[in-house]
Amino acid sequence: MKPGFLSKNPSVLTFILILAVFTLGVTFLSEAYGSGVISTSMVKTLGKTLCLCLIAIAMDLIWGYTGILSLGHFAFFGLGGYMVGMWLMYARTREIVLSSAGGVLPMTPQELQDAIATQIFGVVGASELPAVWSLAGSLPAQLALVVLVPGILAFVFGWLAFKSRVTGVYLSILTQAMTLALSLYLFQNDSGLRGNNGLSGLQNIPGLDAVGQDALSVWFLWVSALALGLGYLVAAFIVSGKFGSVIRGIRDDEARVRFLGYSVEGYKLFVFTLTAVIAAIAGALYYPQAGIINPAEMAPIASIYLAVWVAIGGRGRLYGAVVGAAFVSLVSTWFTGGRAPDLNLGFYTVKWVDWWSVLLGLSFVLVTLFAPKGLAGLVDLFQGLRPPKRGGTPMGPSDGSLREQEAVE
Repeated sequence: MKPGFLSKNPSVLTFILILAVFTLGVTFLSEAYGSGVISTSMVKTLGKTLCLCLIAIAMDLIWGYTGILSLGHFAFFGLGGYMVGMWLMYARTREIVLSSAGGVLPMTPQELQDAIATQIFGVVGASELPAVWSLAGSLPAQLALVVLVPGILAFVFGWLAFKSRVTGVYLSILTQAMTLALSLYLFQNDSGLRGNNGLSGLQNIPGLDAVGQDALSVWFLWVSALALGLGYLVAAFIVSGKFGSVIRGIRDDEARVRFLGYSVEGYKLFVFTLTAVIAAIAGALYYPQAGIINPAEMAPIASIYLAVWVAIGGRGRLYGAVVGAAFVSLVSTWFTGGRAPDLNLGFYTVKWVDWWSVLLGLSFVLVTLFAPKGLAGLVDLFQGLRPPKRGGTPMGPSDGSLREQEAVE
């Protein structure tokens, strides 16, 4: 009998089990459903961290397994947040307008829309609802746009780039340029998304006024954990079969895979589009927990941070991406949230809020130089695994690629 997917990949079950235990543990320690040991703000932080772990999986698929260093995936993350944020802000504003209208006669649909537009866009000096908000009143439509807008953008961009066979650092620069262009466009007030003000009040879920933030934070934690579990399962399924072997081959030696008759551009385009959609779903869950989104969230530096998380965790291993994102996110919260005490050196006081970026960059350099497998490499140490001694010059850019001596043998 042919072994099933889960029997060949026991690490998937281990990950799902750990995620389930973690989610239940936080629930029973939360203020809403447990002892209250974990505060509501911390539950939100943990929920957001799970969303960051999901986009880290997407980054690992495109970079760790396919070899494409994308510096633009946080743009898709932000677009997912904007799509769901438009409905949240529109529906919430509609409730406020209707509750404040104390007149005897009900408002006409046009009056209601004008009032909503004034409330939302008055901050940028506008009073009309832009065309991009035409579907904002429909939750199913906006949820569909969470997938469609980033997916179409990634497909078009990827098709143009991969068809032109742009690779390496040039492709990374192009993805960064796309992110910068999108961010600069959204900073403009006439973009239809409130410019630098962004979308705010996203933590207030329409129709759930009677539910407190303590319960909502746990609900979002559950949904984020479910999304992360499904995302991990899908990614593991992709990389464990023939498809995974092909994209690893593209990473190690693209020319040889093309010579063997595989459509390299097709594989790249599929992975690029799929990971963009995964990143958008992560963003759609993240920003209602954050409460606000603005174009600064989509700046190129955010995508660079994403690459750092995956590198620190260990690229080319899905659980490594999760560990890296979770570790950096929680440590960053501790350092930048004022919890880490200042370090007095006598001649200078190190304030970690100011020095966290330097510390993160230094960690990236140290991991790259001395621990290329990242934190995930610790798993090998626990299991007593050692890399085999290999001779000859590598025939591909990855540490796992074939060596000349092995090819001869």
